Amino acid sequence: MPQNRFADVRRFESIDSTNRYLLDEARAGAPDGVVAVADHQTAGRGRLGRTWEAPPGANLLLSVLLRPALEPADRHLATTAVALAAADAIAALGLAGAVGIKWPNDLVDGSGRKVAGVLAETDLVPASGSEGLPAPIVVGIGINVNWPDGDADLPPELRGQAVSLRMLAGGPVDRDGLLDGLLAALAPRAADLGLPAGRQRLSLDLLAVCTTIGTRVRVDLADGSFQGSATGISPEGHLLVASDGVTRTVVAGDVVHVRPGS
Repeated sequence: MPQNRFADVRRFESIDSTNRYLLDEARAGAPDGVVAVADHQTAGRGRLGRTWEAPPGANLLLSVLLRPALEPADRHLATTAVALAAADAIAALGLAGAVGIKWPNDLVDGSGRKVAGVLAETDLVPASGSEGLPAPIVVGIGINVNWPDGDADLPPELRGQAVSLRMLAGGPVDRDGLLDGLLAALAPRAADLGLPAGRQRLSLDLLAVCTTIGTRVRVDLADGSFQGSATGISPEGHLLVASDGVTRTVVAGDVVHVRPGS
């Protein structure tokens, strides 16, 4: 296990949600750096309430507790830090260039199949036991490591939409080795969250691996949708989309890559 700020790793055979567990621990005063890893989650969830089920022990399911000194407008970069660390760890397996990041929080392969999803949750109200500590951000990530083994493992509606590291590597992947690599890569990424230059570095690194850039996208917002071409990432980590002659900054929203002719 890497000797860094994420050395406190708590393992569970089964738990409802590693994010829920760490949010409860944060409210009780747990410090920055606690990690929860599960073989199976009974109530794991992704963005927009989506769920994902895999055989216990097949994939890497973890959450990390961060307490960065961040303004609320910058807290989304905690998700970026974890996604980039996961991409770093996957590259270290010999899969350099095999995955990129679909803005804002999915790791995908070259054909757009999902390898991992990231979900951040926060609690801005200080609770008993946590007075004086920066507000917590719990970032969860689920990486398809050794499942699915092929499209036949997936429901028909998901075939061609998800892929595992096993499929990309052509053989089994060491889940614990991936965990160690991710936590080692996350230490400098998490440190960047507390520095203006570090936050800009996170945005630039996201730009370098973002598969959304250069594609036509549909952006679904709470008050409607629009389409345009994704042209870049702002210094704050937001998506820039050219639409109807103007560049719009997307702070939050569901982004769909639009295939030609669709």
